Amino acid sequence: MNIRRINALLNKEIKSLYRVPATLFLAILFPIVLTGAFGLAFGGGSAIGNSTYTVGIVDLDNTVWSEYFIGNISENEVFVNTSYSDSETGENDLAQGKISALIVIPTDFGASIDSYWLNSTNPSTWTNVTVELFVDQGSLIASSAIPPLIQQLLFTTLYGESATNAPQSPIRLGNPAEVDSEHTTQFDLMAPGMFAFAAIFITMIVADAFTEQRSKGLLRRIQLTPTSPSEVILSSMLANMATAILQVGIVFAVASLLGFKSQAELTGLLLSFIMVMLLALISVGFGLIAASLAKTPGAATGISFIFILPQMFFGTFVPGSSDIGQLVPSYYVTDALTSILLRGAAITSETVIYDLLVLIVYCIVVIIVGIGIFAKFGREK
Repeated sequence: MNIRRINALLNKEIKSLYRVPATLFLAILFPIVLTGAFGLAFGGGSAIGNSTYTVGIVDLDNTVWSEYFIGNISENEVFVNTSYSDSETGENDLAQGKISALIVIPTDFGASIDSYWLNSTNPSTWTNVTVELFVDQGSLIASSAIPPLIQQLLFTTLYGESATNAPQSPIRLGNPAEVDSEHTTQFDLMAPGMFAFAAIFITMIVADAFTEQRSKGLLRRIQLTPTSPSEVILSSMLANMATAILQVGIVFAVASLLGFKSQAELTGLLLSFIMVMLLALISVGFGLIAASLAKTPGAATGISFIFILPQMFFGTFVPGSSDIGQLVPSYYVTDALTSILLRGAAITSETVIYDLLVLIVYCIVVIIVGIGIFAKFGREK
């Protein structure tokens, strides 16, 4: 493999990418238009229904009253309970999106209720406590819907089934805003999917480019030179990874201008870029497959959408919404970026590592298959 030939081919690929108006639009203008449109449309927030929420509970009180409160939560059809022995484990799962909320029942919870019923008219004798509530900041619906529901269940536990409000109470529900003061909008939730959304369109760019080169006889002329197929494909990968880096930078810059605030540290941002690069490589593999099956650039575009549409609908803006999403690589990028950028999850967290490993395996398989199919069928037309 010759470095000088790869460098020459890389320069050719980059120039060809940005000299074609349609390709230039997909590579640069499309991410700007996409992010701007969604930012302006959904920046203020929007509601999407969700039938159930998984709620983690840490019971530090272990009294009849705390069991009664947990029972009230269990009986509510909106919640599915899971118990934790300590808040650290629960917060870790919350950061990874495994649960929608975490409730920490304090040690004096039962004593507080007893003090109220012993002298309900004299607040000075009450034992005041705070039930801590942590809500998933990666879900706009969970952060807005869960607190009032938990507050209502607290009233029910303290005052009875018919209670809807109370002028004063010894038990206070911790404000989720104390956990994360940033307001999460619908646009914030869609931002991680936008990174994946932009990268998957590289499939069409690669398919069109190789089909166009083949139809003009350029690939056949390259075959007559000492240049190997691996050098041609590697140069295309590098060029399109550069395009992906540019697209991610554009999406992040425009999203930030429209109010998106990342919760990730520098290492999280770097890993996010790496995962999008892996998705770009997968898209190159899909593009090679599409180019191998198509005879014209128009047909290549149509075949590309076979790979683009499932990823777009099941793996970008609504991560985890469908089991089908787990079959497409963009799902794992969006899922990891949601944990990193919105929940502030560590790059060593279980969910992020799992998504990264699946994406690496997906990348290796698709690239190998794409190169094999293109080497056998794509260059001999």
